[in-house]
Parts: sequence; C-alpha cells; structure tokens
Amino acid sequence: MEALRNQGLTALRLILAFTLLSTTLHYAHNVIRAADYPQIEGVPVGVAATLVAIVYFVLTAIGLAGYRDYLRGRYWRALGFLMVFSLSGLASLGHFMVGVPQIPAFWFATIFTDGASALLLWGFVIWASAKLNRVPTPA
Repeated sequence: MEALRNQGLTALRLILAFTLLSTTLHYAHNVIRAADYPQIEGVPVGVAATLVAIVYFVLTAIGLAGYRDYLRGRYWRALGFLMVFSLSGLASLGHFMVGVPQIPAFWFATIFTDGASALLLWGFVIWASAKLNRVPTPA
C-alpha cells in the first residue's frame, strides 16, 4: 500500500490535473459553441449544450469523489469512481460518431487530449489494481 500512498498519489494528482484542464476546456467550448459540433438529429442545440454541461458536472463530481476516497485509503472504491470519471474523456471521442466537428485546431485537439486523459486514468487504475492484488509471499 505504500506505493499507492507515495508514487500513486503523485501520479494521480498529475493525471487528474491534466484531465480536469482538458475536459473543462473542451466541455466549456462544447457548451458555448454547441452549434459548431455535429448535431444528433432531433436534439435541439440548446438541449444538447445543457446535457453536456450536466454530464460535465456529474462526471467531475465522480472524479473528485474518487480522489477523496483515494486520499482516505478506500482504494477499490476510488478506482471505481476514477473509471467512471474516465468516461468524461471517452465521451469527447463520441463527436466522431455523428460527424467531424468544424472547429478551430486548438479546440479540435481537446477532443484528443480528453481521450488521452481517459487512457492515462485507465493505466493508473490498472497499475493501482495490480498493486492492490499483490499477495505477499511467505518467506
């Protein structure tokens, strides 16, 4: 458990900072400029923007709950929350299921940084799970 408290906490903080920066930028742009993104047929732009904002706040709260539980040593619960939080990054890649967004390059790049942040969270969860599953061998 020492690795989880020491190097794990530092890595988690860096990954969460990157994720929060990326998703905050992307989701904010997605809400403010919702009409620039591919639309789902039958869903008004205002409704889509509202749903994006709600999803952002819900998933961010779940991510922060994961961080809180990690600090408290509730590692399995924290890792579950962090996996759900990774959906915030994966959801951004969903734009391509409807079409290619016609947005400036910087904002386009945030779609991919969101995806990268999800992969980093997955990597962290896999690493932490492996540490938690280690059974000490008798000497």
